[in-house]
Amino acid sequence: METPGRIAATPDNLDFTVENVEKALHQLYYDPNIENKNLAQKWLMQAQVSPQAWQFCWSLLSPDKVPEIQYFGASALHTKISRYWSDIPTDQYESLKTQLFSQIACFSSGSKMVLTRLCVALASLALNTMPEAWPGAVSEMEFQTSRLPQYRKGQVRGALGQEWGSVCPLLQQLLQRTDSPGAVKARVLRCLSSWVLLDVPLSESESLVHDCFSALPDPELFDTAVEAIVNAISQPDSQRYVNTLLKLVPRVLALQEQLREAVQSGDMETCHGICRIAVTLGENHSRTLLEQVDHWQGFLALVNMIMFCTGIPGHYPVNETTSSLTLTFWYTLQDEIMSFETDKQAVYLQVYRPVYFQLVDVLLHKAQFPTDQEVDISDTLMYVYEMLGAELLSNLYEKLGRLLTNTEQPTSWQSIAETIDVNYSDVIPGLIGLIPRISINNVQLADTVMFTIGALAEWLADHPVMLSSVLPLVLQALGNPDLSVSSVSTLKKICRECKYDLPPYATNIVAVSQEVLIKQIHKTSQCMWLMQALGFLLSALPVEDILKNLHSLITPYIQQLEKLADETPNPSNKLAIIHILGLLSNLFTTLDISKQDDESADGSAPPVKTAPPPPGPNPVVVVLQQVFALIQTVLGKWLNDSQVVEAVCAIFEKSVKTLLHDFAPMVSQLSEMLGQMYSTIPQAPALDLTRQMVHIFASETDHFPPIKALFELVTSVTLSIFQQETSSPEALSERKCVSSCLITLMPAVPLGKELRGGSFRSVYQAERALKRKPDLFLSESLDVKAVFHCGVLSLKFPEAPTVKSTCLFFTELIPRCSDVPPLARVMQEDGKLLMQAVLEGIGGGASRSLMDQFAEVIFSLNKNCFSLLVVWLKEALQPPGFPSSRVTTAQKDNFSQQILRERVNKRRMKDIVKEFTLLCRGLHGTEYAAEY
Repeated sequence: METPGRIAATPDNLDFTVENVEKALHQLYYDPNIENKNLAQKWLMQAQVSPQAWQFCWSLLSPDKVPEIQYFGASALHTKISRYWSDIPTDQYESLKTQLFSQIACFSSGSKMVLTRLCVALASLALNTMPEAWPGAVSEMEFQTSRLPQYRKGQVRGALGQEWGSVCPLLQQLLQRTDSPGAVKARVLRCLSSWVLLDVPLSESESLVHDCFSALPDPELFDTAVEAIVNAISQPDSQRYVNTLLKLVPRVLALQEQLREAVQSGDMETCHGICRIAVTLGENHSRTLLEQVDHWQGFLALVNMIMFCTGIPGHYPVNETTSSLTLTFWYTLQDEIMSFETDKQAVYLQVYRPVYFQLVDVLLHKAQFPTDQEVDISDTLMYVYEMLGAELLSNLYEKLGRLLTNTEQPTSWQSIAETIDVNYSDVIPGLIGLIPRISINNVQLADTVMFTIGALAEWLADHPVMLSSVLPLVLQALGNPDLSVSSVSTLKKICRECKYDLPPYATNIVAVSQEVLIKQIHKTSQCMWLMQALGFLLSALPVEDILKNLHSLITPYIQQLEKLADETPNPSNKLAIIHILGLLSNLFTTLDISKQDDESADGSAPPVKTAPPPPGPNPVVVVLQQVFALIQTVLGKWLNDSQVVEAVCAIFEKSVKTLLHDFAPMVSQLSEMLGQMYSTIPQAPALDLTRQMVHIFASETDHFPPIKALFELVTSVTLSIFQQETSSPEALSERKCVSSCLITLMPAVPLGKELRGGSFRSVYQAERALKRKPDLFLSESLDVKAVFHCGVLSLKFPEAPTVKSTCLFFTELIPRCSDVPPLARVMQEDGKLLMQAVLEGIGGGASRSLMDQFAEVIFSLNKNCFSLLVVWLKEALQPPGFPSSRVTTAQKDNFSQQILRERVNKRRMKDIVKEFTLLCRGLHGTEYAAEY
């Protein structure tokens, strides 16, 4: 039986009356049962947005109600006004305003929380009625966060700005009166902060801003005064008021004594506030103040004040947090100076170059961190280098030389986390000579030394005689786990840039590297980098030396892999197998015996061969042929593990990418292995590798048969998976993966597009393979129709990357129809299905972020299949409610006509599709759509 005063278990059936609202509020506040509380809260949320709220909210504000009930009434009123304004007839605006003023008057001496909600409701009313129905509304209200469309915000902003003339005298009077309580002045300052955000001209708030400076000595008003000043002088158009800005400079400079006292007393809050004011003035108005040449001394004094803030004693962020505020100012000032014409720039540089040299000294002092802290000033120094150039390097070099040659005073070494690219500076030979003399006493300094040597790798390539000075330091650092990242990355840079000068050091480098690998000093990622470094190194050796070093380097791992392959699969030996396969693939990523452009050695693009390889088998191919049977054995036990399969495929993928056509001796056996793998358990890495093989070798007569057979096999297997009926989530997920990867495999995919997340990567420009070898699509064994249908169904998947890759496939495929008869037949017979799938996505079935991709498919159809598209559009859009019940027949006809007219401007086609998708989703004209 229901307890009296409690809402029913099915509250949706209750009327939204005053009595029921009060019962629900009583249950929400006083019922100990949490389920009843939740039930009441849900019902009250529904009541608050119901049409009946316009009636019960006034009754709930009755003086005889308790504050909790009155508060709900006021909140409901605010909700209705702010979110359901369109419900109110225009002839009721005035009565609603009168009622609100009456209630506010009643609660002016009552509950503060109810009064606040009523004031907010009045503010929402004003925002919805000004300037048309209530042009004189002026109040401090929730303007920035109100639920107004963007166009309304602009109108209201302008109307509020016009009211500043009546607000300013009131604020000034309250702020200047000596008998005004501190709390009142604080509210005035907060009010000023809000008003200046409405683009109040700085000239019109000038006197109030000066009053804010006068309030800064008062600790209770300091924070709010700082905020008001900062907001006022950082408004976008404030630079127009030059005279006002010039008057503010002395006011800021007058704060220096208060700043110094705050520094001496350790008052970091005051330091922070004054620094904010000085930096805001300098950062926002550097150019304006620089151009006032008659007042250059005042601006220079402001710059020096900011320099003082940069050098505030203490270590950021341990016992001071102010200095970092100034760094952006130094960037801004430098940019402004360097943007002047040459003659003006020379004058400014004469004044400010000494300032920037002083800044370097200050930053170097700040960088002398405690042993357990680190301050990174490298970004700022690198920026300053653009202004000071080689003179800065000479300055720093002299400082370093003095420190290293000063035998009377031991040096407490500090460091900078990164190094400026100084490869063409004349101080480098001396720097290389000084580096071995540095007494390294902490990890940060050791890291910096390593990174510095790495940054000089290009210079060392041009001056190989200096390698002997720094290479021992790098090899020694390899054995220190704390220097793992810096030492390994530096060795990799040296091996990449200087590989043709490293043969004399090769034996030692390989020996040290083998030792640290065996001792497992480094984490997995650094081990992979180290193998890449060795790949670069070995590439420059004679073939017989490469094979000898390869044998020494990888034999222990091959022996370990043979042992692991005999063991029963378990998580532990799986990780070991993946690690070994990763080491091999990273070694083969960079091991190339032909001279080539190494900029793409990390896989960003195919390397460009500049010289033919030496005669005879490639060392990588020799090794791969030797371990091929072992890899097949590993696969036999781990074929159902995607991570192991991916690691195996990575060895061949990276080898193919590096060797290109030099990989030819392995094409036949790798194609056979890939076919067996994929036929047994289809997995995406095999498709990735197949795509790469198709691109490189499909155009070569000798290799076309195995490539063609592989292509047909993986396509057939993938389509058979895709066409299976299943409701299993795992099977559906697999189907989506392989269908997406199959679509990207089809030879119509442009270069470098990231088609899918995870391991599905587009490799090279497979489109060229289709142009050279259309036989792949002419093959009788390839079911082109099934591939087409696979793509159409993939357009309906919920995963955006899959849909995007499929759109790219069709965009490139459609223009090929005239060249490839099987494709033309499929398009003729089933193109309407493609058009329907695209319209379904536009109608709301796909994410709005994909509309550009759908538009490109339509644009391609319009250019290449126009007569067919006319028919498809008419038939597809004819059914009522398709692609959305929200669009009328007239809107669909207009959309169709717009599409058929647009055959030239792709950007316009995208706009047409975006406009139509908003109509289909019921978003056209909304604030949400305005952000689209």
